[in-house]
Amino acid sequence: MELHIAKWEPSAGWSRPLPAGDGPSTLVMAFAATDVQEHASPIQDLRAAYPTSAVIGCSTAGEILADTVSDGSLVVAVARFATTRLTLAHERVQASEQSYVAGLSLGKQLADREPGLAAVFVLADGLGVNGTPLVAGLLDGAGNDVIITGGLAGDGTRFGHTWTLVGGEPRSGYVSAVGLAGSQLRVGHGSHGGWEIFGPGRQVTRSVGNVLFELDGQPALELYKKYLGDRADGLPATALLFPLAVRAPGADARQLVRTILSVDEATQSLTFAGDVPEGSRAQLMRASLDRIVDAARLASSEAATSSAAGALAVAISCVGRRLLLGSRTEDELEAALAGLPADAALVGFYSYGEISPLRTGTCDLHNQTMTITTFWEVDG
Repeated sequence: MELHIAKWEPSAGWSRPLPAGDGPSTLVMAFAATDVQEHASPIQDLRAAYPTSAVIGCSTAGEILADTVSDGSLVVAVARFATTRLTLAHERVQASEQSYVAGLSLGKQLADREPGLAAVFVLADGLGVNGTPLVAGLLDGAGNDVIITGGLAGDGTRFGHTWTLVGGEPRSGYVSAVGLAGSQLRVGHGSHGGWEIFGPGRQVTRSVGNVLFELDGQPALELYKKYLGDRADGLPATALLFPLAVRAPGADARQLVRTILSVDEATQSLTFAGDVPEGSRAQLMRASLDRIVDAARLASSEAATSSAAGALAVAISCVGRRLLLGSRTEDELEAALAGLPADAALVGFYSYGEISPLRTGTCDLHNQTMTITTFWEVDG
């Protein structure tokens, strides 16, 4: 596998010429600030350089390249595989209720087009797509033995609009996925949070999908504001510092972390990146900086093995982690790099939701995690 990395910035242009190598076995990943779409040249450059490649990308809450994070840029990874087969598909999601159907369609398309499908990397609109049913649909369509990873596009802390690349164009309201297959392909994954529970547990007494209306019979937003105190004035951004741990009724001991995307004063409700089922138990979470950094190292260590020479490592970390870490954000990226082989290339973005299996169990949507996926090929 040949691997090249490039970065575009408004003041400097491209860090290096985009490498040659367009073709059906070339995977191009592009992670960009939301407003990069206002600059015609970088997106046009990608379309011109890779007209027949599998190009997938999205807007971000920060672009990751090695151990640095930037805003206002576009980071590109170009991986030219030797034998791995690539299939690209897109689905429009006009309302979050269509998320499962979109995932199911994408999973089926990729599995039907590519027998022996091994992995799916998916990027979705971060505001209009409900990640929980999206992942459920992908699993039902592609099969539980397919490794599914990816994330939800970001828009900094603005929560205004997000996009994915569709036909080389930034478009809102879409899910994009690339399927990978081949006997020499290897895919690793790791996902860790580093958050801890605090405060009393409460029952979700009224919710619809990813919209939470009541906890213990009280208006969810009113109760949440009491916990935030003065920080409630900064909602929804400040909610990223205090996500919810959710354990669904009848589920095993595994809990999922849920981050707030928006609030509704009229209905006193909170909208999350994934489902918060009625009857669930929910508790607030917080984290120390050291625990957050250690979690990134654990994620990369799980995603890489000694055979992952020359791997493409894709890091997707939650925007809430970046807000919490502040000036220590790059400590998290240094920790992620430390768990990878020396010749691995790390790119990625800060997101509104992360998609990955845990060490055991099937894939799910996560919030407030560092999720790393590694792609590489072995000889023979």
